[in-house]
Amino acid sequence: MELKDNARVTIRLRPDLAPQHVERIKTLTRRGLYDGTPFHRVIEGFMAQGGDPTGTGTGGFRDRGFPDLRAEFSPTSRARFLRGTCGMARAQDPNSANSQFFIMFAPAPSLDGQYTIWGQVTEGMEHVDRITKGAGGSGTVRNPDRLIRMRVLADI
Repeated sequence: MELKDNARVTIRLRPDLAPQHVERIKTLTRRGLYDGTPFHRVIEGFMAQGGDPTGTGTGGFRDRGFPDLRAEFSPTSRARFLRGTCGMARAQDPNSANSQFFIMFAPAPSLDGQYTIWGQVTEGMEHVDRITKGAGGSGTVRNPDRLIRMRVLADI
């Protein structure tokens, strides 16, 4: 993942936990669909959320043939939401993840077993920490930073 100022973030994918979600992330990445998308919701001490082509928090790539995914929740004995954990955002319906994802700034036990974990930041978490934070409890960012470019390392 390339962020502002040529900052690089490496994420280890977790197909052992969420094979469908990892495949979706890889497919959207390979098609360049994440490139230029904003981090539209960023809450200090909690998480940075992106992957919405509309930047509103309600978008996805359903109109491009990508239906919502069924949840692939992990038991806490296998994976937890810790600093650097990457999860899929969803609506109230557990089976509504599409393209939006979030990266944790800190542990959040309340998310364990409730959201799909698809990866873990292994390098560059200091760059994630610098993503522009939103205001208020919603974390909506007025002038959001953008995910400049995302690539699957195995393809490079």
